[in-house]
Amino acid sequence: MHRSRSTWRAIGTSVVLIASLVHCSDRVTAPTPAAPGVHLSLDAATLPSAATPGQVRKLAAQRGIGALQPPHPVRPALVRLGQALMFDPILSGNHDITCATCHFPTYGTGDTHSVSIGTGGTGLGPTRIPPAAGFLGRNAPPLFDLGTLKHAFWDGRVEVDAQGHFHTPAGAQLTPEMTHVMEFGALSAQPLFPPAAAAEMRGSSGNELASIPADDYTDIWAGLMRRLGNIPAYRRMFEQAYPGKKFDDMNFAYASNAIAGFIVSKLTFTNAPWDRFLRGQNSALTPAQLEGAQTFLTLKCSVCHNGPTLTDDKFHDVAVAQIGPGDGNGASGHDDFGRFNVTGNSADLYRFRTTPLRNVELTGPYGHDGAITSLRGFIEHYSASDQALLNYDPSQLEPALQSTLLDNQQEILQQRDTLLNGVVLTPEIVDKLMAYMSALTDDAARNLSGLIPASVPSGLPVPHP
Repeated sequence: MHRSRSTWRAIGTSVVLIASLVHCSDRVTAPTPAAPGVHLSLDAATLPSAATPGQVRKLAAQRGIGALQPPHPVRPALVRLGQALMFDPILSGNHDITCATCHFPTYGTGDTHSVSIGTGGTGLGPTRIPPAAGFLGRNAPPLFDLGTLKHAFWDGRVEVDAQGHFHTPAGAQLTPEMTHVMEFGALSAQPLFPPAAAAEMRGSSGNELASIPADDYTDIWAGLMRRLGNIPAYRRMFEQAYPGKKFDDMNFAYASNAIAGFIVSKLTFTNAPWDRFLRGQNSALTPAQLEGAQTFLTLKCSVCHNGPTLTDDKFHDVAVAQIGPGDGNGASGHDDFGRFNVTGNSADLYRFRTTPLRNVELTGPYGHDGAITSLRGFIEHYSASDQALLNYDPSQLEPALQSTLLDNQQEILQQRDTLLNGVVLTPEIVDKLMAYMSALTDDAARNLSGLIPASVPSGLPVPHP
């Protein structure tokens, strides 16, 4: 989930390698390389002795980090439609999974598993059991504060470029008529794809959608709209959400956009202690959180975690162990080449998108495959991260995944930013960064059970813990 990278900082006559926090990894140029054999470390001596509100706000401004602004209001009818679709099993081939199953409100918009469990699984959250086919390949990314991002999914395979053009696995099947409907950028296109994926939601047998070729998105989406059109309540809800448009003239982009509208409206949180502090309330941060913020900003964790949502919306290799079934890559088929699968550029091997840090303490496990189960563990990963990868302990995983660690560490390390070499994060530094992470949690995000509808128009059961 969250990327990290490093940068150099000169202090006096020494050069200190500074590790950025959690999943950030743009390559930056070191002013002066360390002499061979010099061990580069990071400890409290490299930091200012005291944090003040003025200093922290100045650092934040220099990094382009401001308070997160509320999104533009989303019309209530669109939110209601998106909420129903998010929780309705009608979008799954065999009516056995919903979008919310992997992104459940009471589990930090995730599912608690390192890698998710798709169609055919039973249960919800920590009690969910995979089908015979096993787990999916990646961790369910959190849904907090996604409305401004240009990329969706861990590998960014849904993207809106600087000219506003959409790039997705559907290619030309995502027509201008469809993208015209999309009000929330890349997030509006993201829900088009899980219902079309056989292992995630569509199923490989037992329903009318399963026999459609995997790359025939047009027919899959049309089949989903036929299902929805057979339910009078949905026809009314769609026409209320899109005034002046008849349901029979709509396509599945209208459904996908509605789910995005629900996510933007209900899962954007702008009142974390950090937001209140940036708006001028000095008392919003505890002394530990203030010092942690200064540490985060001074050590340039914000090289990748910048902007109001604390993400650069780019792709980085931060030496995370590969566990789970992978994404079909490598000789075993259990590797995951990340962004390379989208671009075909070898420089993108093992790179994954930087995830926003807001509410991050609620969203474990961490990494594209959830290989690290605690937030503290993920921060600690960046202390001698090469050794952390080589010495990765899979016992932290749930039992069914402990035997799935892939022996591809050397390949991952070949792509890892060399500026991560030699970094040492002391326990004191980790404590400070953990304190800052707690300042990024909006209390309103802690209990989202009110987002679960009592029923959905299809009449199918709504998942509940």
